[in-house]
Amino acid sequence: MCSFTTRESVFGGSVLAVLILTAPSATTAQQTASPPDFASKGAAWQTANGGEFIAVPGSPSPLRQDAAHPFVPNGTGKQPTYRIADLSNPNLKQWAKDIMKKDNDEVLAGKIAFTARSSCMPAGVPGYTLYGGPFYFLQTPKEVVILFEGNQEVRHVYLDVPHAANQKPTWYGESVGHYDGDTLVVDTIGLNTKTFVDNYRTPHSEKLHVVERYKMTDEGKTLEVAMMIDDPDTYNQPWQAIRRFRRVERTMAEDVCAENNQHLFDYHIPAANKPDF
Repeated sequence: MCSFTTRESVFGGSVLAVLILTAPSATTAQQTASPPDFASKGAAWQTANGGEFIAVPGSPSPLRQDAAHPFVPNGTGKQPTYRIADLSNPNLKQWAKDIMKKDNDEVLAGKIAFTARSSCMPAGVPGYTLYGGPFYFLQTPKEVVILFEGNQEVRHVYLDVPHAANQKPTWYGESVGHYDGDTLVVDTIGLNTKTFVDNYRTPHSEKLHVVERYKMTDEGKTLEVAMMIDDPDTYNQPWQAIRRFRRVERTMAEDVCAENNQHLFDYHIPAANKPDF
């Protein structure tokens, strides 16, 4: 797995400084190397490790389930439960813990713990990788498009360009990228605060900055996404995580998330109050 630099060397400076540090070196080998083909042989990518980030040794840990309230997923034959974060994680700042403690208490008292997927909402970054897939890639010389089959959620990664000078926060922010040998490096900023960092409903500020490195391993059978997540208003230190996906051969199906999904529970799915035609 690749290594990342620290906040002091990457995240503490301007966006321009980040681009300089993460841009590929101008070597002939990198200029002539073929970029990885994430879409070859009809590939789609499906999660291999549920809805959790994989921890990276030496990095602050992602949030984990509170041991006092075990998580039970669907399909186990037992009563499913929701994710309840262990708020003793020392990397999380107090304002975020206070919000999450209130939310945890309400969920334990019977409230639905909403996720982006259950509410048919954009997941933001890095939450997009927690959808689990299947994901599809469309690669052109100027752009990489990542498509999640569910509700056709799409990310655009613009290649070999700097970030815009003035960011207006959006659901998926602004992602710029480049190929570093056999790896696609994606740098994302400009994220609004309507999303969560993870499935524990961790909030974040508009300073959230995510760097992802997409690389195929296991002879192309696995896609590994190594991430650096930084938000100096929410975390005491940047932290690293991994998501892995297995290659599957399938074509994209139509998966409409918000199709009349309110007859049992109100999942806070966006609904129009009146026709738009």
